Amino acid sequence: MNLSLIDISIVLAYLVLTLFIGFWLSQRASKDLQAYFLGGNSIKWYYLGLSNASGMFDISGTMWTVTIVFVYGLKSAWIPWLWPVWNQIFVMVFLAIWMRRSNTMTGAQWITFRFGDGRGGRLSHIIVVLFAVVSVIGFIAYFVEGIGKFATTFFTWDLSTTLFGFHLTSEQVYALIIIAITTLYTMKGGMYSVVSTEVLQFLIMTVACISVGIIAYNKVTPEQLSAVIPNGWTDFWPEWKLNLDWSKTFPELNDKIGADGYEMFGMLLMMMILKGIFASLAGPVPSYDMQRVLSTRTPAEAAKMSGLTSLVLFIPRYLMVGGFALLGLVYLKPELMKMGANIDFEMVLPLAIRQFVPVGIKGLLLAGLLAAFMGTFAAFINAAPAYLVNDLYKKYINPDAHNKKLVRYSYLSSLLLVMVGLIFGLFAKSLNSLTLWITSSLYGGYAAANVLKWIWWRFNGMGYFFGMLGGLVASVIVPSAVRFFYPDAIDIYMYPIILLISMGASVVATLFSKPEDMETIKNFYKQTKPWGFWGPVKREVMKEDASFLPNKDFKRDVFNVLVGITWQMSMVVLPLFFLSGQYKSTWISLGIFVATSVLLKFFWYDHIKNIK
Repeated sequence: MNLSLIDISIVLAYLVLTLFIGFWLSQRASKDLQAYFLGGNSIKWYYLGLSNASGMFDISGTMWTVTIVFVYGLKSAWIPWLWPVWNQIFVMVFLAIWMRRSNTMTGAQWITFRFGDGRGGRLSHIIVVLFAVVSVIGFIAYFVEGIGKFATTFFTWDLSTTLFGFHLTSEQVYALIIIAITTLYTMKGGMYSVVSTEVLQFLIMTVACISVGIIAYNKVTPEQLSAVIPNGWTDFWPEWKLNLDWSKTFPELNDKIGADGYEMFGMLLMMMILKGIFASLAGPVPSYDMQRVLSTRTPAEAAKMSGLTSLVLFIPRYLMVGGFALLGLVYLKPELMKMGANIDFEMVLPLAIRQFVPVGIKGLLLAGLLAAFMGTFAAFINAAPAYLVNDLYKKYINPDAHNKKLVRYSYLSSLLLVMVGLIFGLFAKSLNSLTLWITSSLYGGYAAANVLKWIWWRFNGMGYFFGMLGGLVASVIVPSAVRFFYPDAIDIYMYPIILLISMGASVVATLFSKPEDMETIKNFYKQTKPWGFWGPVKREVMKEDASFLPNKDFKRDVFNVLVGITWQMSMVVLPLFFLSGQYKSTWISLGIFVATSVLLKFFWYDHIKNIK
């Protein structure tokens, strides 16, 4: 498809503007590592919140989300619990406050704050760096797969070529070009550049999302939708079996459901809840989300930033996601059938944009989605070099390195990580396979040790190291071993095995090694103030400081988490109900959103306003 001159001009103008912002901010960002990676802790919390929301609006994730709404209907609202999407609620309610109180630059540096600088602390520090690097490489591969598919739908020039003996398709070349531009402006501007461009991108995407919602509402009637969907597509509440039969209207979708492995929906939901509780309590993985928390000015602002992320993200995003899914269902079957036996349902999003979005809005939407990809990608490649430069090079190799050298090495480490991620991305099978591996296998190895670090005083650096190591090894070996016997098994069902291996390694290594120095543990407890199993430490702290007030907010935090998850889900389903003509459910969702917002105002926001 040939884009109009107006649309091409909008896209090019955005790309030029992002490069300009990156170079314009480079002087501020290159002052030192604190400025480069955290914006000098001077960026206002609402800008960071908009940036964080924008960073979760990536093309790959949006293509995947449109696909699952297209296939699974309103029950698809539960499927993002794979991540889990409600980990942001745990961060908002209490984890952001705990993390920000550390005054550290990275997740690896935080580990030293928790376990000290002894043998266990250093091993834990190194394993977090390793996890951060592996997870960033996995996400870069995930982004490559999505942006290539997306770009070739709109930019039709044949750019296929051979590079260093490898044949690259047009899809891969477009991905390389866009990634090169993103890497360049991120390297130059650091966190300042990432936040500035993502705030701009969020504003563009909000306008585009509302436009898509209006287009879908005007083009798709409830009667048209009912004619092309099977019974149960508009049912929201999960059942033990999925019970979606596409045989009469789109038989190929039954094959898609079988390949995804989601037929036993009740079992899937149970696994997602089990995983979600542990993964959410573990806190953000050492990537862009954690960097936003550590970049805020105060613990209270860290919590408010995380709350704003959820508030501004879901309704606009699902207006667009639901709109494109409905347009695809009603109008795109002939286009998809042209693909023959190899139908790629992840192409619903770009095909719908191509066919239904008018000139001008199309350019704005493409610029926004490109920006979404670039913003999320930029956030990852801003976060990961901090681990290589600050947590490896500066800590172990050259503690006296001057700031210019450290920033220069940050540039080089960004390039290295992007190149490795690109190699993995070029060999990825699909967005769904990458999504499931990242969310289920890799993160399964992260959860156990990172839950225990918050809530158990006796947990030490050796336990953390062996728990993380066991989890990382299991996340690679367990899927291969299980698929040797059950080739169609999906990653989420392997999560309990990986979790048990990691938890067992954590507990055994802790009990067979000495506790950390009591002064280190007391310092962490006094400064962070977590709830959990901290009795011996609490007694020691209160002996020394009778004025110390321990954290007694466990019950309130649990209540706020449950209310927050309901609040978040109401924002997901509200636009889906509205666009699909379920108006009674729309009003119910709106009522739940208002009620939960009021509860959070009194029981969460009023409580955290004055927290230090």
